[in-house]
Amino acid sequence: MSNLANTYTKKERNMYLAGMLGQNMIYNIVNTGLYFYFQSVIFLPAMAIGIFMAIARVWDAINDPMMGTIVDKTRTKWGKCRPYLIFCPAVICVVTILCFINGRYVDPKLGGNPTTNILIIIWAAVAYILWGMSYTIGDIPLWGITALMTEDRNDRANILALARIAGGIGAGVVMLTIIQVSQSVGKSLEAKVSDTSAATQYGFIIVAIILTVIGSALFQLTGIFTKERVTQSEEKYTMKENFKLMWSNEPFRKLLISSVVRSPIMLLGNVAMTLLNYYYGDFGMKDYTIFLIILGGAIFIAQFVMSAVAPKLCEKFEKKKVYNLATLISAVCFGLIYVVYLVAPTDLDKPFWVAVLFVLFAGAGAGQGALNVLQSIIIADAIDYEEWKNGIRPDGVFFSGQSFATKLSSGIASIIQSIAFAIIGFSGTNVENCNLALQNGAHFKTDFPEYSSVMFFLCAVPPAIGLALSVIPMLKYPLTNARHKEILDSLIEKRHSVSENTD
Repeated sequence: MSNLANTYTKKERNMYLAGMLGQNMIYNIVNTGLYFYFQSVIFLPAMAIGIFMAIARVWDAINDPMMGTIVDKTRTKWGKCRPYLIFCPAVICVVTILCFINGRYVDPKLGGNPTTNILIIIWAAVAYILWGMSYTIGDIPLWGITALMTEDRNDRANILALARIAGGIGAGVVMLTIIQVSQSVGKSLEAKVSDTSAATQYGFIIVAIILTVIGSALFQLTGIFTKERVTQSEEKYTMKENFKLMWSNEPFRKLLISSVVRSPIMLLGNVAMTLLNYYYGDFGMKDYTIFLIILGGAIFIAQFVMSAVAPKLCEKFEKKKVYNLATLISAVCFGLIYVVYLVAPTDLDKPFWVAVLFVLFAGAGAGQGALNVLQSIIIADAIDYEEWKNGIRPDGVFFSGQSFATKLSSGIASIIQSIAFAIIGFSGTNVENCNLALQNGAHFKTDFPEYSSVMFFLCAVPPAIGLALSVIPMLKYPLTNARHKEILDSLIEKRHSVSENTD
């Protein structure tokens, strides 16, 4: 590696990681908490949720590359990514809170006002779409700036690995608090609010606001304290040209296809908290914290370990091999989770089966940890390839592909989930009736087996199939480690040669 490489300081690295942690808190407040809130707290119909989330993802298909193009055209004294990171967190904070400030849907058959119900759904849909747009404005620059903070490929790989760990911590904080704490706060409000459902809603709103403000404050640190170092080309491209650019870049194209194919993996984030809360906690009637810590901890700890190890593995082995092996390991573990449920559908809270699930969740999480880091590293490599080949660095556009794949995957997962829940009737008033039954002493895993079966299926089988198929596009990934090193060394020499001649 050339010793000319310009790179970030420890303070910049730490502030970037704090921002990544905060941004992932916000993402999971919506990705994990909002669907649960819509479904189990304000009782929106499952298909209504699926439809407006699908509309949001169709718009994101346009919005993400559009934002990537805007970022790549940006030239300011702060750079091209930092301006958005300075001004965007406050906007995201407000819009995230607006997603939760909503009424409760009441079935017209039970006295609900149809007009009010429609307005509640419209509010949820508009707020969610606006959230997706504002989140994109911050997400693409947040990832794109990593390719601008350093010229050293090892430093870049390390900060991307640490970013995934920081993001995982942010996600873990939300998953451990937003539902459990919201229900506790809601119960404490029941004496002041005669309506139990209303108390639960107020508890959720209070916790969501607190977590959102904390996450946004941390996110703000990245824009304030980071610095862009890599010299930018003055050449600018239209969005149409950028679409052609993305598709013509073979390393990026294969990764993007693979990322979209494995989209059912997002079902885990959508369904897991609902499953844990109902199966192990009977919707807050029992303390399920220990199971959340054990099973959630298995995923997160394994993700953290593999996020840290993945860059080292990529130094010793081809990225393609590490990527495909991690994908297949994760696929097998996900598939086995449903097999375990079929074997012991009502006994998964027993120590033996909890231990078995711990191992499987850890294997699935390890694979995901490696994949998350490798995706970001491969995108950064593809940007280097494009600069070497055509003389431009499409950081914003290419990292918009990561954002697009993530949100499209979430949208596909939401549609699958909504259709499945609508088919079995876990929607609207039925969810409210289920909650009331559990409050009156029913047990989810024995009294609602059709619900628990579908939830376990969604968390395991579609993710396993998607992961297995996502290996296919990467079998002939063309950019070897040795070839990328040659390209990056050549770019660094060229940049510094131009800089010396300019001086």
